[in-house]
Amino acid sequence: MRWFWIDKFIEFESGRRAVATKNVSLVEDQMDRYGPFLPLMPASLIIEGLAQTGGLLVGEHNAFKERVVLAKLGKAVFHRPALAGDTLTYTAVVESIQSDGAICKGTSHIGDQLHAEVELVFAHLDDRFQGVDLFEPADFLRMLRLLRLFEVGRTESGEPLKIPDHLLNAERDEFATSR
Repeated sequence: MRWFWIDKFIEFESGRRAVATKNVSLVEDQMDRYGPFLPLMPASLIIEGLAQTGGLLVGEHNAFKERVVLAKLGKAVFHRPALAGDTLTYTAVVESIQSDGAICKGTSHIGDQLHAEVELVFAHLDDRFQGVDLFEPADFLRMLRLLRLFEVGRTESGEPLKIPDHLLNAERDEFATSR
């Protein structure tokens, strides 16, 4: 992901549910350019934040070996704007995961108030996209660490999430070649 629309994970249960936060700040470019007289977070970027939360939840289910993309937005309902100074709490819940993709329900809250509701449909890219990497694995692992996914992540049985070997190997390879 070139742009992060979440700041960190605060809960992550493999294959089931993820909770992330996004602090809406006045210093972000989109706040100044989208509405200079009313600094609000664009709905499209809130949807992207929910999609990043759900997409990482879906991707982790298969140890980040599938290439997961947002295929469709089933619905999006916004109950109020998100203004500078608000903290959005994104929750993504897996409705179903199958070999070709997944469906997640997402909500955004500001404090205890429901802010938005979305339905996200994700697809796993098939063999037609063989050899197309969405992210360099070592960079992807750095991003997951920045988002604190492995700090808070748990398996279905409550054990801490393990970093997949293919990501650790990519990180080691990158370190070895940079020396």
